[in-house]
Amino acid sequence: MAKLKDFRIDRERRVKLADFDPAATPFSVGDKEANKARTAEIALELAELQDRFYALHRNKLLLVLQGMDTSGKDGTIRAVFQAIDPLGVRAVSYRAPTDPEKQRDFLWRHHRDVPGVGEVVIFNRSHYEAVLIEWVHGWIDDDERKRRFAAIRDFERMLVASGTTILKCFLHISKDEQRERLQERIDRPEKHWKFNLGDLEERKLWAKYQRAYEDALSHTATSYAPWYVVPANSKAHRNLMVSEILCAALRELAPSYPPPIKKLSGLKVR
Repeated sequence: MAKLKDFRIDRERRVKLADFDPAATPFSVGDKEANKARTAEIALELAELQDRFYALHRNKLLLVLQGMDTSGKDGTIRAVFQAIDPLGVRAVSYRAPTDPEKQRDFLWRHHRDVPGVGEVVIFNRSHYEAVLIEWVHGWIDDDERKRRFAAIRDFERMLVASGTTILKCFLHISKDEQRERLQERIDRPEKHWKFNLGDLEERKLWAKYQRAYEDALSHTATSYAPWYVVPANSKAHRNLMVSEILCAALRELAPSYPPPIKKLSGLKVR
């Protein structure tokens, strides 16, 4: 039986994505519909856990979703958080930095978005873009990338020291699967809005992006901010596995509601 620790990277070591099959479904409970049903069940548990987490108002949780174009970051958020009350949950989607953001350090825009006490925040793309896209396109050299890896480790260490639990998920798809998903965006009119011609140019850099992700996972996986490699060719399995990762964390962080307030005992509302 598969265990989450088998897909967890929690120390600096050389990571090879070829060691992880993107088509694998190790946490599957059956066919696509069965996996979707199980994800819906977990979503109900997540709703209660998140309610307790918010009520306790003690910890913070940051879920980082990274992956190649079409890996399913948006779809993961919709499925995993389908039953959760928006109170205390916030998703932040990052695009290219604005001019004011470019004038500051690369972590500035991310630091302002980190979770507050009792809050769950999802980074849809994240601070890792600055060591992925910029290196792939040659906008930074290897020395600068190494400096940014060090800055990210320090940034995440500081967040953890201030009470934040960090879960980082790399949604791992194959090149063939990406081709099918991009083609679907072209062939289906209702998905045209998702398609960008730039996606085809980025696809030409597939091999370099794979190396960039391997380096990012290798140099920023720590005991305090681990990475999980999530096989994501199957959307239903991807959603189920991320649900399991999040649920396991919240069970530890929010085991119960806060204790009753004694002075309220016997109080009558008139």
